[in-house]
Amino acid sequence: MNTKRSLITKIHFLFTMCCMGLASQLSAQTIAAGGTKPLGPLSSYVDPYIGTGFHGHVFMGVNVPFGAVQLGPTNMSEGWDWCSGYHYSDSLIIGFAHTHLSGTGIGDLGDILFMPVTGEVKPSKGRPGNPASGYYSPFSHNDEIAKVGYYSVKLKKYNIKAELTATERVGMHRYSYPKGTTPKMVIDLEQGIGWDGSAENYVRKVNDSTIVGYRFSSGWAVDQRIFFTAVFSDKIKGFSVYDSISVKNGAEQKGRRLKAILTFDPSNTEILVKVGISPVSTDNALANIKAEAPGWNFESVMRKADEKWSDELGKVKITTADPAQMRVFYTALYHTMIAPSLFNDHNKDYRGTDKKIYNKASFNNLTTFSLWDTYRAAQPLYTILHPEKVSDMANTMLAIYKQQGKLPVWHLHGNETNCMVGNPAIPVLSEAILKGYKGFDQNLAFEAIKNSSMLDERGLYYVKKYGFIPADSMAESVSIGLEYAVADWSAAQVAKKLNKKDDFQYFKKRAGYYLNYYDPKAGFMRGRLSEKTWRSPFSPFESIHEKGDFTEGNAWQYTWLIPHDVEGMISMLGGEKPFLNKLDSLFFIKGDMGAKASNDITGLIGSYAQGNEPGHHIPYLYAYAGQQWKTAEKVRYIMDNLYTDKNDGLCGNEDVGQMSAWYIFSSLGFYPVNPTSGAYVFGSPLVNSAELKVANDKTLKIQVLNNSKQNKYIQKILFNSKPYTKAYIMHSDLMQGGTLQIEMGAEPSRTFGQKKSDRPRSEYN
Repeated sequence: MNTKRSLITKIHFLFTMCCMGLASQLSAQTIAAGGTKPLGPLSSYVDPYIGTGFHGHVFMGVNVPFGAVQLGPTNMSEGWDWCSGYHYSDSLIIGFAHTHLSGTGIGDLGDILFMPVTGEVKPSKGRPGNPASGYYSPFSHNDEIAKVGYYSVKLKKYNIKAELTATERVGMHRYSYPKGTTPKMVIDLEQGIGWDGSAENYVRKVNDSTIVGYRFSSGWAVDQRIFFTAVFSDKIKGFSVYDSISVKNGAEQKGRRLKAILTFDPSNTEILVKVGISPVSTDNALANIKAEAPGWNFESVMRKADEKWSDELGKVKITTADPAQMRVFYTALYHTMIAPSLFNDHNKDYRGTDKKIYNKASFNNLTTFSLWDTYRAAQPLYTILHPEKVSDMANTMLAIYKQQGKLPVWHLHGNETNCMVGNPAIPVLSEAILKGYKGFDQNLAFEAIKNSSMLDERGLYYVKKYGFIPADSMAESVSIGLEYAVADWSAAQVAKKLNKKDDFQYFKKRAGYYLNYYDPKAGFMRGRLSEKTWRSPFSPFESIHEKGDFTEGNAWQYTWLIPHDVEGMISMLGGEKPFLNKLDSLFFIKGDMGAKASNDITGLIGSYAQGNEPGHHIPYLYAYAGQQWKTAEKVRYIMDNLYTDKNDGLCGNEDVGQMSAWYIFSSLGFYPVNPTSGAYVFGSPLVNSAELKVANDKTLKIQVLNNSKQNKYIQKILFNSKPYTKAYIMHSDLMQGGTLQIEMGAEPSRTFGQKKSDRPRSEYN
């Protein structure tokens, strides 16, 4: 499978380069530092197949950076590995939907599905193994092309070539039908992905080239509403609407299981359709088309999509020792820009969490906030590479706060899902304030932070009353409590900056409540029943999905979730030597997690799980105890072995950019252990050089000398030609631009990052 996949990857890569007029430059160029230099548009290094296998759950299809439309194929199969609608193992397509998630552990969206067909059509997707039962079609990866801004596939059942491209809010389709057939199109408004169930659909034929409608559904997002307008390049000769399998009369219908079947003139073998989507209305969906895709030049739309990706990817230009690393890096960077996605119209109208329409907002409203995952690295990455979007994210969160009375937890298409644990919007909003970003109301932001922290829901009542969440009061109590402590530390730092002394003292105290979950006799975090009793029996290896004391993990993995007070953690574990011994043990000790362990615990190195987000900071903890070189060993091993350019190249759920953001940071040589602090801890850079466009048109250059697989240890660093001995660097320094020169070697340095004064710490002011 991997050999075949590798061949397909090379074919796709060659195709892309030829399309961009670069075939003559395929041989790798080298630079003085050694390695592969980017050739032409960086979009050519993106391979959308990476992460479509194993448990990556990534989106396959077309979009533009942070676009509202994610237009792509939906497979016949359903289940956990089809949360995005597509998995590399599948060979059946039921159509092309305009919204998809990327890398989540729950399936939703898959709205407004189009399927080109010929011959006799049944208004049902059908059943696997019975082609006559519905409209689905087999396909082969050999007949598929996937790159940024363009996707195509041959539908074997009909011998139809499907091609897709997109703008921010418009999906553009081009279908080539065989000669001698009557072109037809199924629009399935019932179909969704995963948990998503149709609640109410509406469709209307406006004229001989325009269809409008909406799809209301309930699933992970309990009240999702999406409107669409579809404009066709050819006249619609026939229009039939079915509610389930019963045909309905008329050009307008409302129902729960609607499908429309459109028929076109047999003399036309190529049909194009532009589909605008909107959270507000069909009129706005049409206006989105007029604003973003007024013409019918498919190649022009595709070219502009590629240019938008190339511009965003161009904010980081790297060289590496291996072309495969280029593909992994730029695909990872691509994955970090699928979401948060636009949830407004071209005129800035959007639908709020309260279901009210807000017209002409002063910011771009966004959605798909997988904050429990992304607050750790993806959001910090945005503060470096996309500072212009930080205020949009902050203003969206504050709008959500005003509409629902609290900051978002896991927000999806105008709905609070309350998925995952803690208050992950608080570190994100706090980070924006503490890093000095403007463009939003900081006093309102602190009000939102404080009020969201003082609610009685989701375990907060117990935090306020007891200082811990009793294990018999709710599942996942330890993980919830530890995440609240992280958020409370962030709240305390904002209070300190805003000179709110009482609030600072209160939240600082709460940030220390992590100690209430630590049992010194067991040596682990564990479920606590009262001040004097712990849940028994106890195994630090056991994980019970959704019903145990930990969220997608066990005590071995969660004992380290104190990124805001690593010094306190070291003391809690008995000092530096016991801390380091236990940290070493994490990476080789193995135990039985039990039959009810979460599927998300993947990418295991001993008991460390790279495939799940709560542990992403752990390899960098060595630096806090003067052993930065061990951080280098661990992160190099992870990058070399758990990220590849194959379809199974992600060792766990992508989780809306977090898995990839870890790789981006680590490849560049540093990582935000505690995102709110503004400090990045050095690891082991994989790139040979990098240029980052940072704020105010400044450039940060990273030069890595003597880099190789063997030379993975940092020997010394020069920052703007001056010796830099600290094992961390501050956000404020990086954003000033300049040159960071890192010299590598085959043996650990005896000096770098070892002095107490050079080690990262919890507070820097």
